[in-house]
Amino acid sequence: MSETVLIVGAGKGLSASLGRKFYDQGMSIHLAARNIEKLEAVAGEVNAGLYQCDASKIDDVANLFSDLDSNIGTPDLVIYNPSSRLPGGIADLDPHATLESLKVTCFGAFLIAQQAASRMQKRGSGSIFFTGASAGVKAFPNSSVFAMGKFGLRALAQSLARELHPQNIHIGHFVIDGGITSNSSANKSVDRTLDPDAIAQTYLDFFKQHRSAWAWEIELRPWVETF
Repeated sequence: MSETVLIVGAGKGLSASLGRKFYDQGMSIHLAARNIEKLEAVAGEVNAGLYQCDASKIDDVANLFSDLDSNIGTPDLVIYNPSSRLPGGIADLDPHATLESLKVTCFGAFLIAQQAASRMQKRGSGSIFFTGASAGVKAFPNSSVFAMGKFGLRALAQSLARELHPQNIHIGHFVIDGGITSNSSANKSVDRTLDPDAIAQTYLDFFKQHRSAWAWEIELRPWVETF
């Protein structure tokens, strides 16, 4: 039976590259997003199962994993991609919008991880990966909400790595330090932004690490990016 991967917050960019990369390895692909209509083309490429889920909502996440239990069982790999940017100065930020943004970037990751980890603990194996950003290690002005979310995401990953690595559950946090190339981007030919296919290759390499030498975090950036 082939290994399975669940990609949460799937879209046409990095998630599509991840789906294609793991599909090429013979894995069964499953995509979850609030709007699954936008995923039909990608799903067709990789013969993916589609699940409608707002990862920031407790009941949606519980229902997602209940459906997975019935259809595929516990995924071998779960990847959490969603994030929400809410720029603005501290005095001008709307508290309600701030809370909703934090739910997407950080709380949703907790919900997905909790459901995935509880199942992986029973099986005794699995991998959970989180897509981070520059903001998770360095906060920028007028970006406090995104920084809070991504700092929280990184803290969640670090804590889970220390808790779950000894239980044979591999945790990965990927600091994407730079913009990601779109298929139409002029930067693609000169590598000024991160190629999503190259990022996906790193996720695959991370997934294949031998447990005697597991990493929990890696930073990825273009060669011209300052840090």
